[in-house]
Amino acid sequence: MAQTNLEQRVEQAAEAVLKAQRYVSAIDVLLRLGWLTDSHVQRWRQGSIDSLESAIQTNPKKVAAALVAFQQWAHSRGLNASETDYVAATRDRRLLRFSADDDDMRERAYRTHWVSPDLDKRTIERQSKPPDLLVIMPVKDWTCTSCGGIGDFLFMEDAGPLCLDCADFGHLEFLPSGDAAMTRRAKKASGLSAVVVRWSRSRKRYERQGILVEPAAIEQAERECLSDAEIRARRRERDQARRADDDVQFQAKFAEAILTQFPRCPSDRAEAIARHAATRSSGRVGRSAAGRALDPDAVRLAVAASVRHEDTAYDKLLMSGTDRQSARDRVYHNIETVLESWRSD
Repeated sequence: MAQTNLEQRVEQAAEAVLKAQRYVSAIDVLLRLGWLTDSHVQRWRQGSIDSLESAIQTNPKKVAAALVAFQQWAHSRGLNASETDYVAATRDRRLLRFSADDDDMRERAYRTHWVSPDLDKRTIERQSKPPDLLVIMPVKDWTCTSCGGIGDFLFMEDAGPLCLDCADFGHLEFLPSGDAAMTRRAKKASGLSAVVVRWSRSRKRYERQGILVEPAAIEQAERECLSDAEIRARRRERDQARRADDDVQFQAKFAEAILTQFPRCPSDRAEAIARHAATRSSGRVGRSAAGRALDPDAVRLAVAASVRHEDTAYDKLLMSGTDRQSARDRVYHNIETVLESWRSD
């Protein structure tokens, strides 16, 4: 029986996620389809949204059909079902709801992670780990709903933001990001901890700034880090060399994927696009899950972005004051012309 367009899209999304992380959930698929956003999922995980389905940006019947298609795909791939409890990043650790009406079948469909048979037990256990408590470093003025005070950090509760003292986090100390060993050891040694995030206006998402932990835990972590600093320095050097080698190999594969889709693209241009799109920690499309899986759509986006900046007047339009969407609309056909010339045999 011929597949519907929706079934094909669901399968493509699920395959890309599975290739990247060897397990896939309904939330992963909905994110890939563009029906959910990371910010909505994060707010739901924080307990700010009653049910995940209320944030899904498409018809409920279409979502139900996608869930069915996803389960059928998982069974056909021989994946193992692993039910995972989703709990809120709140002090009460309450169970999160997926459906507004608490429908048991839909709740189970969302909770189930479909896992590759060769995935190790430790990775599967990490999926079920409760989320970290989240404390926000605000970008706007705010007031504690309990005491009326303010501060550098806030913790969101159902009734609104709380200062650290009212949230019972006042005894914790902020440890900025930057030293992974310090962060890992301090968190392990602290009886209570919370991840600190801040909203990025440019990237439209919360980004990690550090953690809150007990002062004694920071002192213990400092002692441990000092005791093996030389060993960790040598390990970092080895890891940097390994990552550099991995990056070179991945960029070569990305360039090859570009030339497969656009055989008439100059090879040096394909290599330049791959280096730019696949730069580690850049946040560009090549470092996304789809990019790492060499998804054709992700490859096309990387090439189109390069053409937009290198082969059209897009940058000049932005500098002249044209808004971003209008500038994109004006150069769209120029981009498609270049892409078509590179696509032709």
